[in-house]
Amino acid sequence: MGGRGASFGRYYLGGKWHVYGDEYHSVYQYRNIKFVKVNKGSNTAPLETMTNGRVYVTIGENGKLKSITYYTASGKRHKQIDLDHRHEIDGEKTIPHTHLGYVHDENGSRRPNKNEQRMIERVIRLWYDFNKGSS
Repeated sequence: MGGRGASFGRYYLGGKWHVYGDEYHSVYQYRNIKFVKVNKGSNTAPLETMTNGRVYVTIGENGKLKSITYYTASGKRHKQIDLDHRHEIDGEKTIPHTHLGYVHDENGSRRPNKNEQRMIERVIRLWYDFNKGSS
């Protein structure tokens, strides 16, 4: 699941080697949408994926939806919809908001478009139904 250097199966970070997928664990999956939590460290979305068409939803420590992340055909992150905090767009603090780029915001930010808004609604519904069934 989207570790740094994931295409090699291993990556070097913090002075030691790690295995692909050790940064996150899967909480729930519905079709191409995978809900993940970070195992250790800061709660960031995966930078890369080895699964074509995958959309990751990052879950915060508190079990709340943090972000929805999309990837290119080559598995690199290209946009992220943040659901958990406000960001200034056109002089107004807005939530949710979409960041464009691999790292985070190098290609700007904007309000979600109609397709992204539909995905936000789908993700919220899936997460609600999953949690309702597990309580």
